[in-house]
Amino acid sequence: MILQTVLHAVFPPECLGCGARVESDFSICSTCWSDTPFVFGSCCDLCGVALPGQDASAERLICDECHANARPWAQGRAVMHYAGTGRKLVLGLKHADRAEIARAAGPWLARAGAALMQDDPLIVPVPLHWRRLAARRFNQAALLAKALAETSGRDWLPDALIRARHTASQDGRDREGRFRNLDAAIRVNPRRAAQVAGRAVLLVDDVMTSGATLSAAAQALLAGGAGPVRVIALARVARDV
Repeated sequence: MILQTVLHAVFPPECLGCGARVESDFSICSTCWSDTPFVFGSCCDLCGVALPGQDASAERLICDECHANARPWAQGRAVMHYAGTGRKLVLGLKHADRAEIARAAGPWLARAGAALMQDDPLIVPVPLHWRRLAARRFNQAALLAKALAETSGRDWLPDALIRARHTASQDGRDREGRFRNLDAAIRVNPRRAAQVAGRAVLLVDDVMTSGATLSAAAQALLAGGAGPVRVIALARVARDV
C-alpha cells in the first residue's frame, strides 16, 4: 500500500482514454466514460448489440442482423459499441501495445458476460496465426480472455485454438468476403483436444463486425466436441452507432 501511494505520487494514474488524471489505475475519466458507448439494458442475445426501446424483460431479443444470418454460437454479448472512446480503446489495445486496457476490461467483460457464465465455461480467446503473433508480439484476444478469467475466477486456455493458415486482413472486405477469408482457417489445437471436448466455452475477441472470425472459431470448437459455445467481444461494430 505504501509503495502504491509513492508510485501514485510520482506517476499519478491517467485516464486510459485521454490521459487526464484519475483517482485509480486502469480506469477512464468521467468525460471519456460518457463518450464510451457501453451496452447497458436490452441487447441482442446473440451479438450483444444494444436494442434501445425494446423490452428488457423479454425472454430473448434478437437483432435483425442475427435474424438474417445464422450464428453457430448459443449466446453473445459485447461490452460496448465500436465508436467514440470505445473505438479509441480497442485501437489502443490492438495497435499501440496498451495491454493495460485489457486489464481494465476484465471487470467490464465480466459484467457484460454475466449471463454467459452458466455451465462454468472454459474461457478461450480467438487465436492469431503465428506470423501475425510474431509481428504484433501479443494476442489482444488472449489478454482480454486472461483478464476475464482472473476477474470471474473461471479457467482459461490460451492455446485451445490455432490458426491453421495465415489469412489476409479482414479490413475492406464485405460480409461474404470476410467469411470466405476465414473458411477452415481455425482449428482446435490437437494438444488441447481432450481439454476442450465436452466443455462449455466462452469465446473472447476484441471486436465483432460481421461475426466471421467468431463463427470460424465457434465452428471449430463445436467440431472438437465443445459446447455450448457462447461469445463475448469488447466491442461490437453496429451500423446505427
